[in-house]
Amino acid sequence: MQIEEALKHKKFKNEYHKLRVNLLYSAGWLGNEIKSFLAPYDITQKQFNILRILRGQYPDEMGMTIMDIRERMVDKMSDASRIVDRIYKKDLIGKKPCMKDKRHTRVWITEKGMALLSDVDTKMPQMDTIFNLTEEQAQTLNCMLEEMRK
Repeated sequence: MQIEEALKHKKFKNEYHKLRVNLLYSAGWLGNEIKSFLAPYDITQKQFNILRILRGQYPDEMGMTIMDIRERMVDKMSDASRIVDRIYKKDLIGKKPCMKDKRHTRVWITEKGMALLSDVDTKMPQMDTIFNLTEEQAQTLNCMLEEMRK
């Protein structure tokens, strides 16, 4: 769908203005798609992001500190401590005070968390189809977005 049609807006100041609006609109659209995809698993996109980060450390029960997790998150403005607490209540992660520094908490993914991610992974190809792009087009767009952020 053309951005002009989606927003019922005919005139942008220039192509950069249109790009900003288009990226923001697309980010919102993608966020809604991901929210719908994750809803059956009773997790949010930010919770999913933390689980994926922790999966990279599995089976290391030393885990990671919340500060280390925050540095790796897609949304750096997230309140990682509260998100970790919510995931912990679902038994998807374990946590304990850091022995060397009591101000920090060590966090790791549990078997239940790994099983949930495994289930999500089997359905992830569905998410690839929402873009209506070939893999080559997705690669080109990825390169363009990375260039934009330089």
